Amino acid sequence: MPNIKPISELRNYTDVLNEVRENSPVYLTRNGKGEFAIIKIKELDRLKATIKLLAKLEEGEKSARENGWISSEQADVILGL
Repeated sequence: MPNIKPISELRNYTDVLNEVRENSPVYLTRNGKGEFAIIKIKELDRLKATIKLLAKLEEGEKSARENGWISSEQADVILGL
Protein backbone atom coordinates (compact mmCIF):
# COMPACT_ATOMS: atom_id res chain seq x y z
CA MET A 1 0.00 0.00 0.00
CA PRO A 2 1.49 3.40 -0.96
CA ASN A 3 2.65 5.72 1.78
CA ILE A 4 0.93 9.04 1.00
CA LYS A 5 1.21 12.09 3.22
CA PRO A 6 0.34 15.77 2.96
CA ILE A 7 3.38 17.95 2.40
CA SER A 8 2.66 19.69 5.71
CA GLU A 9 4.00 16.58 7.46
CA LEU A 10 7.49 17.63 6.38
CA ARG A 11 7.53 19.81 9.49
CA ASN A 12 8.55 16.52 11.08
CA TYR A 13 10.82 15.61 8.18
CA THR A 14 12.88 13.13 10.20
CA ASP A 15 9.77 11.03 10.84
CA VAL A 16 8.85 11.16 7.16
CA LEU A 17 12.38 10.26 6.02
CA ASN A 18 12.45 7.30 8.41
CA GLU A 19 9.42 5.89 6.58
CA VAL A 20 11.21 5.83 3.21
CA ARG A 21 12.29 2.29 2.30
CA GLU A 22 13.74 0.73 -0.80
CA ASN A 23 10.90 0.05 -3.25
CA SER A 24 8.58 1.92 -0.89
CA PRO A 25 8.75 5.68 -1.46
CA VAL A 26 6.81 8.28 0.47
CA TYR A 27 4.48 10.31 -1.75
CA LEU A 28 3.71 13.87 -0.75
CA THR A 29 0.56 15.71 -1.72
CA ARG A 30 -0.15 19.41 -2.03
CA ASN A 31 -3.78 20.49 -1.92
CA GLY A 32 -4.81 16.84 -2.17
CA LYS A 33 -2.87 16.15 -5.37
CA GLY A 34 0.35 14.18 -5.80
CA GLU A 35 3.33 16.51 -5.99
CA PHE A 36 6.53 14.77 -4.83
CA ALA A 37 8.02 11.37 -4.12
CA ILE A 38 10.87 10.73 -1.71
CA ILE A 39 12.98 7.72 -2.67
CA LYS A 40 16.33 6.26 -1.62
CA ILE A 41 19.38 7.35 -3.69
CA LYS A 42 20.10 3.69 -4.53
CA GLU A 43 16.62 3.39 -6.04
CA LEU A 44 17.06 6.64 -7.99
CA ASP A 45 20.34 5.34 -9.42
CA ARG A 46 18.64 2.08 -10.42
CA LEU A 47 15.81 4.00 -12.14
CA LYS A 48 18.32 6.13 -14.06
CA ALA A 49 20.23 3.01 -15.15
CA THR A 50 16.99 1.38 -16.29
CA ILE A 51 16.05 4.43 -18.35
CA LYS A 52 19.52 4.51 -19.92
CA LEU A 53 19.33 0.79 -20.76
CA LEU A 54 15.86 1.13 -22.30
CA ALA A 55 17.08 4.05 -24.43
CA LYS A 56 20.02 1.96 -25.69
CA LEU A 57 17.73 -0.99 -26.45
CA GLU A 58 15.40 1.31 -28.40
CA GLU A 59 18.39 2.69 -30.28
CA GLY A 60 19.50 -0.83 -31.20
CA GLU A 61 16.01 -1.88 -32.27
CA LYS A 62 15.65 1.24 -34.41
CA SER A 63 18.99 0.48 -36.05
CA ALA A 64 17.93 -3.11 -36.70
CA ARG A 65 14.62 -1.99 -38.24
CA GLU A 66 16.41 0.50 -40.51
CA ASN A 67 19.48 -1.58 -41.39
CA GLY A 68 18.22 -5.13 -40.97
CA TRP A 69 18.76 -7.76 -38.33
CA ILE A 70 21.84 -9.94 -38.12
CA SER A 71 21.90 -13.68 -37.51
CA SER A 72 23.17 -15.23 -34.29
CA GLU A 73 26.18 -16.52 -36.23
CA GLN A 74 27.01 -12.98 -37.39
CA ALA A 75 26.66 -11.75 -33.80
CA ASP A 76 29.09 -14.43 -32.60
CA VAL A 77 31.64 -13.35 -35.19
CA ILE A 78 31.24 -9.66 -34.30
CA LEU A 79 31.59 -10.45 -30.59
CA GLY A 80 34.51 -12.81 -31.20
CA LEU A 81 32.78 -15.85 -29.76
